[in-house]
Amino acid sequence: MPTTHLLYLHGFRSSPASNKARLMAAAVAGRHPDVTWLCPSLAASPKQAMAEVLQAVSHWPKDSMAVMGSSLGGFYATWLAERLGCKTVLLNPAVHPARDLAAYIGDNALWHDPEQSFLFESAFVDELLAQEIARISHPERYFAIIARGDEVLDWREMTGHYPGVALKLLPAGDHALSDFDQHLDDIMNFLALA
Repeated sequence: MPTTHLLYLHGFRSSPASNKARLMAAAVAGRHPDVTWLCPSLAASPKQAMAEVLQAVSHWPKDSMAVMGSSLGGFYATWLAERLGCKTVLLNPAVHPARDLAAYIGDNALWHDPEQSFLFESAFVDELLAQEIARISHPERYFAIIARGDEVLDWREMTGHYPGVALKLLPAGDHALSDFDQHLDDIMNFLALA
């Protein structure tokens, strides 16, 4: 079934202004203008972030919606996919963010706008732990792009957490997927946008 609604979830310290979010938004608008696009600014609290996202997509058709996420957004996308049963695209997805982000408790500046900051509270680590998915239930619903050259997350941990998914494993690359525009066609093909 074609995808009629697409949700994009940004990563930690990122925003809807990220390069990947902007490129994806432009590609959807240019090639598939009838597709409903949503890329919200996510709350620092994982529990609040997912509550707000679930509310925002509550009226979306579950059989023709898809979610994609980068880094922490990929972790969130997995959590949503397992609840909603939708197609999912993962871009260097975080697997154990509770472990990895414990070092970031306190004030954090946004990558794209260092003037803006947010407080990452210790309670948020527990919220992330509560959202961890031990194993995905339907690998055929997932497409992952993972870079061996990711300087933030371990590509082996990422690929190991998503066995059986459609996988594009890049021989090098980086965490930001600086060559993201080169992967748009593969993403579009997987999503089968309306």
